[in-house]
Amino acid sequence: MRSTDSTISDNGVRPVDPAAYREAMARFPTGVTIVTTHDEDGTPYGFTASSFCSVSLDPPLVLVCLDRSANSFPVFQRSRHFAVSFLRAHHVDLAKRFASKSPDKFGAGGFVRTDGGATVLREALAAVECVIDSRHVAGDHVIMVGGVQRVLLPGEGSPVVYFDRGFRALCGGDCPHPAEPGAGRPADGASRP
Repeated sequence: MRSTDSTISDNGVRPVDPAAYREAMARFPTGVTIVTTHDEDGTPYGFTASSFCSVSLDPPLVLVCLDRSANSFPVFQRSRHFAVSFLRAHHVDLAKRFASKSPDKFGAGGFVRTDGGATVLREALAAVECVIDSRHVAGDHVIMVGGVQRVLLPGEGSPVVYFDRGFRALCGGDCPHPAEPGAGRPADGASRP
């Protein structure tokens, strides 16, 4: 196994090579979501996130990480609510659009307002509406912990996942073994959302 260890610094911590760290993280498959909120005027904002996970069942808590340099960061920093829509395999273009700096991410439609006032993807595998429980600055990101207020289950299907700098679809039981050539069905590559 190739190691990228560096010399130990004065405080005993080994500095990590950023390129090696990025390469290692690209090898961890994650689900893909779109996280949304609204500003004070009701205008929706959103971003693509693969750094999302369940934190607690009792109470129901989730977390999502947002880059502090994102255009939508100031709105999310002020907002008390957010929603997370879990993407299906055919939502790759949508994931790319919300990972971009595009000023009109919602222009192509597909989103609806819920009874709770959140904006979610109409065809999402599932969605959760959350109220901010806490925020934690962590390096160049902020971790938003949300208390889940409502769960939406609009349909079933196959999710899109992000692995090795590309979007990929999971396939059923008839897939080739993952170690075999041609395993899975990679979509167009994109930078990590």
